[in-house]
Amino acid sequence: MVVMEEINEAFEYTQNINVYEEGIKSEYSLGGNEFEKIICAWDELMEGAHPMPAFGVSLDKETRAALSRGLWVEFGFEKQMEVGGMPFEKLLVEVCDSFYGFNIIRYNTDYGYEGRCYYIDLVGKNMSNFSAVLKNLDN
Repeated sequence: MVVMEEINEAFEYTQNINVYEEGIKSEYSLGGNEFEKIICAWDELMEGAHPMPAFGVSLDKETRAALSRGLWVEFGFEKQMEVGGMPFEKLLVEVCDSFYGFNIIRYNTDYGYEGRCYYIDLVGKNMSNFSAVLKNLDN
């Protein structure tokens, strides 16, 4: 298990990325051009952002149902990671142009998308640029 102090550090270990658009899943692997586009856009989104105390809790059944609507991005890791005493194998984010902050939902094999979330405040910017990158990827 890799233990980190801040959630922002975890994304440096991303091995694959899934993008869900209206329930259609597209997969991107480390080293690919589209993967790099997503990571660059994510890094830009996260620049200047602040982790905040989160009050969100994910329920697996509801989160899986929500993946069929809207735009989502999921970051996958080679091994289990941990930040703030909360382990995960994947991190899932709902992407919406107008969001100025968002929950990061943790996934674990044993529990699915169940449990406490992390929260990121984008400090005055929204997700519109990141959303545009995800919507314009080559599949």
